[in-house]
Amino acid sequence: MNKKNVREMYNLPEEVKYCKKCGMSNQRPRITFDENGICSACNFAEFKKQKIVWEEREKELIELCNRFRKDDGSYDVIVPCSGGKDGSFVAHQLKYKYGMHPLTVTWASLIESEVGKKNLDNFIESGFDNILFSPNQKVKRKLTRLSFLNLGDPFQPFIYGQTNFPLKISVQYNIPLIMYGENGEVEYGGDTKNAFKPTRDITDHDKHYFSNMPPETFLEEGISQKDLYPYMAPSYESIIKNKTEIHFFGYYKCWDPRGNYDYCVKNTGFSPAPLRSEGTYTNFASLDDKIDGFHYWLGYIKFGVGRATADVAHEIRDGYMTREEGIELIKKYDGEFPKRYFADFLEYCEISEKEFWDVVDSWRSDHIWEKDKSGEWKLKHPIWEEK
Repeated sequence: MNKKNVREMYNLPEEVKYCKKCGMSNQRPRITFDENGICSACNFAEFKKQKIVWEEREKELIELCNRFRKDDGSYDVIVPCSGGKDGSFVAHQLKYKYGMHPLTVTWASLIESEVGKKNLDNFIESGFDNILFSPNQKVKRKLTRLSFLNLGDPFQPFIYGQTNFPLKISVQYNIPLIMYGENGEVEYGGDTKNAFKPTRDITDHDKHYFSNMPPETFLEEGISQKDLYPYMAPSYESIIKNKTEIHFFGYYKCWDPRGNYDYCVKNTGFSPAPLRSEGTYTNFASLDDKIDGFHYWLGYIKFGVGRATADVAHEIRDGYMTREEGIELIKKYDGEFPKRYFADFLEYCEISEKEFWDVVDSWRSDHIWEKDKSGEWKLKHPIWEEK
């Protein structure tokens, strides 16, 4: 596996700029800015507010459900769900409002958190059938380590499984409809090719979710075809034969992460974490895995875009805060090191603390980072110093 520098790997612009509305950086991969300095996610959010007639979209959802609904008692939709606020919201709405019979599927966390286990258990107890798949732990740990070393993101193997496992269940159980939550590319800023349609293309997975490095890439690292099998998608021919369709619930319903949280507290037994998540100000999103924080923090290292920036940007678009309020939260929390589970991370990946920091520093790009007089790394162009 040939490691590339960050700018080359993600095609990042040299000049760092921030969206004039939400504060998102142009270093987020695949995001675009218009001539007024507004990011693609903000323009899409404005489109949702002004152009979409949600009553008409709901009619489309009902038609979709009727097209796939089965009358023999078998499952008619797959909902990828870990018990978190978003998947739980989708599954509960489909079952209890639209009369569908969902099969929920979960790809096991790397290091399961207590609150994550509690939320998945509560979700299942609220009335759902669930398949939990736990791959070979030795292989999973090795892939996580290799992903951290070679991609600067330990979460990549989890994303492989999370993305491809529902496809396998779709084919194996003959359930052609898969319903995800939001289209992250358009909601958070990315490739807008699917902004105005309810589905996503299987062929986009490598680019949008795998950093153009599909699971097969790890064959170069000595991982066998058998060990990689759980992480790989079924054959494209079998997906087409099964007539599998991947839809986004966010196309049919206005997507509101904070609203999803409130809904699931009332309906699926969802609980926030007792402490806020390191790197941001919230305690109700992406709670399942003790390694979550390193996925977000390493995004801060690679792109200068941390967890607080992502949360703030969406909540500004949703009208929960102003840009000025958001900048203060970014300044306070973005880039906070996830020390709570640092020892767990080192043990899981079987690396030393020195090796960890050597890898981290190798992913810093000189157009984003510089050392101050004391030798500490700092952002060259933080949003709170923008001109």
